[in-house]
Amino acid sequence: MTTRRSLGRRFAAVLLAAPIALSPIFVPTPAQAQFGGIVFDPRNYVENVLSAARSLQQINNQITSLQNEAQSLINQARNLTSLPYSSLQQLQQSVQRTQQLLQQAQNVAYDVQQIDRMFSQKYGNVSLSASDSQLVSDARSRWQNTVGGLQDAMKVQAGVVGNIDTNRAQMSALVGSSQSATGALQATQAGNQLLALQAQQLADLTAVVAANGRAQALTEAERAAAAEQGREQRRRFLTPGTGYQPGNAQMFNNGNN
Repeated sequence: MTTRRSLGRRFAAVLLAAPIALSPIFVPTPAQAQFGGIVFDPRNYVENVLSAARSLQQINNQITSLQNEAQSLINQARNLTSLPYSSLQQLQQSVQRTQQLLQQAQNVAYDVQQIDRMFSQKYGNVSLSASDSQLVSDARSRWQNTVGGLQDAMKVQAGVVGNIDTNRAQMSALVGSSQSATGALQATQAGNQLLALQAQQLADLTAVVAANGRAQALTEAERAAAAEQGREQRRRFLTPGTGYQPGNAQMFNNGNN
C-alpha cells in the first residue's frame, strides 16, 4: 500500500511538471522592458533625444542668422544716414563776401580788356603832343589808381581775416560731426565738407594774392609811367626857344603902405 501511494505521488508530480517544461520561457530584454504596460525602448529614446537636439541646434542657428541679418540691416541704415549738419551756406557766404570785395576794385577792375585799355591810355608811351596840363592830369589819375589798388588790397585782406572766425567755427563743428558719425555716409559727408572748407580758405588766399599783386603792379606801372613822363617834361624844358623865359620879379612893395 505504501509503495502504491509513493508511485502515485511521483506520477502526479511528473504530470504537473510536464506543462512547465514544454511551454516556452519568456525573459524580457532591456529594450523591451515594460513599465505599467508601456514598452520602453532605450535605443529609440536616445535617437529621439539626438534628433530633438539637432532640431534645436538648427533653430538656434536660424535665430543667430536672423539676428546677424537684422544687425546688418541696422548697419546699412546707419551707413546710409545723412549727416545732420551742413556748412555749405556759411562757406558760400564767405566766398560771396570775398567776391564782393574783389568786384569793388577801384578804377582798374579785374578785367583783361579794361586793363589793356587803361594801360594803353594812362601807362603807355607819353604823347609828345599832350599838353602840360594833360600830363599832370594823367599822372594824378595813375596815382589815384595806385592808391585805390592799395586800398582794395587792404580791404580784401580785412575781409579774409574776418572769415577766419567763421572758418574756425565751421571746422570745429565739422570735426565734431566727423568724430560722432554713426555711419560711412556721415563720415564721408563730413570729410567732403572739410575739403570744401579748405577750398574756401584757398579761395581767400588766392584773392589776397591777387589783390596784393594788383596793387604792386599798379605801383610799378605808375613808377614806370612817371619816369617816362619825367623824361618828356625834361625834354620840353630843355628845348630851345620855348623853354624857360626869364622875367622881372618884384620882391618888395614900392613903399606904398
